[in-house]
Parts: sequence; structure tokens; C-alpha cells
Amino acid sequence: GVGPMTATALLAAMGDPGVFRNGREYAASLGLVPRQHSTGGKDRLLGISKRGDRYLRCLLIHGARVVMSRTAWKEKADQRSRWLQELLQRRHRNVATVALANRMARTVWSILASGKPYEESHVPA
Repeated sequence: GVGPMTATALLAAMGDPGVFRNGREYAASLGLVPRQHSTGGKDRLLGISKRGDRYLRCLLIHGARVVMSRTAWKEKADQRSRWLQELLQRRHRNVATVALANRMARTVWSILASGKPYEESHVPA
């Protein structure tokens, strides 16, 4: 997940969370969204855009891998674990890792923008 090292790096790099309108914009600024190539009315989604801070993206992806290794294969009943298990049934493990890193970035933005402490029960799956 997000430990002290990742949290410190994210906070230092973000500065003011008000710069971003929402968590989606923040995740996109870190390059955790697919690249798009559209032509002739056809939309093609490619790999992640890799825009923004490479170090922060790396920290979030490694944190997501840790979360996946601890929850993906265990029978957990919480909403986030079920979401992750269903995602792994539909998508490749690396795609699921980036999706989880994207979700973690959105959660970090939400916590910093609201100023409220993290509560696992309030984080949507």
C-alpha cells in the first residue's frame, strides 16, 4: 500500500491538492491512465501514458503489488479484496496492478484534498 516513504514522496511532490480538480486528474498526472490513439472514429487504448513523475509512479505500482500479493489469493470478504479478485479474473496481473495503483493515487488525493484522516471503511471499492 502506501507506507511512510510513499506518503512522504507523494505529499512533497503534490504540494497543494487543490491544483487538481479530482483524483482522476491526479492519477493522470502520474501517468497511471491508458494512452489513447483515436482515428476514424475508433478509440484505441494502449499501455499507461507514463507521464509525470516516474519515481512516484514506481512507488505506487510497487505498493499495489504488495497489496495484491497479500490479498489477491486469500479469501477475504471486504469489498476491496473482492474487487481485486474479480479484476484479476478479467484482466492480466500487470493491468490489475496499474488499476490498483490508480485507485491508490485517487485515494491519496482524496485524503489530502479533504484533510480528513484515512478510514478504510470509507474508501469505496
